Amino acid sequence: MLKKERHAFIIKQINLHNKVLSSDLSVQLQVSEDTIRRDLNNLAEEGKILKVHGGALSKSFHSPYQLNEIYAKDSKKEVAQKAIELISEGMVVLTGGGTTMVEMARLIPDELEATFFTVSPLVALELSEHPKLTVILMGGQLSKNAHINIGSKTVTDLMDIKVDLCFLGANGIDLKEGITDSDYEVVQVKKAMIRSAAKVAIMSISEKLESVQKMKVCSLSNLEYLISDLNPDDPKYTAYSEFVKVI
Repeated sequence: MLKKERHAFIIKQINLHNKVLSSDLSVQLQVSEDTIRRDLNNLAEEGKILKVHGGALSKSFHSPYQLNEIYAKDSKKEVAQKAIELISEGMVVLTGGGTTMVEMARLIPDELEATFFTVSPLVALELSEHPKLTVILMGGQLSKNAHINIGSKTVTDLMDIKVDLCFLGANGIDLKEGITDSDYEVVQVKKAMIRSAAKVAIMSISEKLESVQKMKVCSLSNLEYLISDLNPDDPKYTAYSEFVKVI
């Protein structure tokens, strides 16, 4: 594979999953980790990614207020708009983090009165702009990679609440493996969020379908909704609709 092709593949993986590991890219591209490190250094120097120890992060994920940087912005806006339709007056809602979740927070109607718990400081700030929302930020250690609060305090606090609906993002969605992620601490928080909710909705653009990360969050049977940017009748979702309601 040519250098230009490798770079395109790396950027696509980072935009989809927010974070990539050099070791994983080495296996996927069948090149040495030294080659991957040079590729990541080149892309970082060009300002296209954020280089970190052992891998790289998405620049758009870590600059959510720079709207022109957000990957698949229109698709994420479509997902966010569909998600809002599930929220009703007086509901108690719990959200994760990520660019799609921030977009949802921006689009919530100002007349909606509801209570929102969130583990994301960025989402909390967007929610606070809406006059009739009660916003509660779940405390803990801030993950610099995921931009959500993590750790034992966050997990313990989540155990003490019961919400009507939980919105989560996903780094990997697969029929067999379910919802997966690459960060152990983030996985523990997501599991606690799922346990605290009467219903769980996964928000994800369709490009993440049939992708698997190393750590399991939950099975599809743990979900009530899968919210996508495509029409629910799209053939991509035929098999998924047997396990979860596709919106």
